[in-house]
Amino acid sequence: MAEAPGALTAASLLQLIWLASPALPVGGFSYSEGLEAAIEWAGVGNEEAASEWLAGQLHLSLARSDLAVVVQAIPAWRSGEIARIGELNDWVLQTRESAEFRLQTEQMGRSFVEWLKLRHADAAAVFGALPASYPLAFAFAASRTEASVRDACLAFAFGWAENMAAAAVKAVPLGQSAGQRILGRLAAEIPAAVDRALAVADDERQAFSPMLAVLSARHETQYSRLFRS
Repeated sequence: MAEAPGALTAASLLQLIWLASPALPVGGFSYSEGLEAAIEWAGVGNEEAASEWLAGQLHLSLARSDLAVVVQAIPAWRSGEIARIGELNDWVLQTRESAEFRLQTEQMGRSFVEWLKLRHADAAAVFGALPASYPLAFAFAASRTEASVRDACLAFAFGWAENMAAAAVKAVPLGQSAGQRILGRLAAEIPAAVDRALAVADDERQAFSPMLAVLSARHETQYSRLFRS
């Protein structure tokens, strides 16, 4: 059967699914991004609270920061604007509000680059002098597909949501059905978050999330924990 006009090719669609997979060896499953600390100190102790917390993080943090960076980085990679890539990468590294968040994006970026080297012959040269953050490494991979920026961002956001729902299941803890309901809510809200990210200008992009930053910092000395952030 022929593909519909404007539809992604099967290869590009599968590539996006691959990039969003928690099985991708970048270590995303190791992080709760402050959720574990929120369970301890911010009253996130059940399905409803976890769902609200993660939906808020999607719209208030991810959409205005990392998603907005991915939106701008994909066309920059496609057009070879290396200086622009460097600016975006520096912004990500400079706006992490805790040591844990900085280490997370650096570690996931390094791991993603190692995976990219297995698939793209020029990845080693491209990233040789660039300590890539995770959003910039993801954007590089997405730029090598035929996917639109919006479709690539949907994949990025869903990969985040799947990891965070899994973190909630482990840390609250919750049952698998509750985790799927949380993931279902996030999936329903991701398109609006992506559309917001697509509209964010350079001077509107921000990673200012004070409560999340405080909880992340507290997590660094949390007595008992499952996750690295």
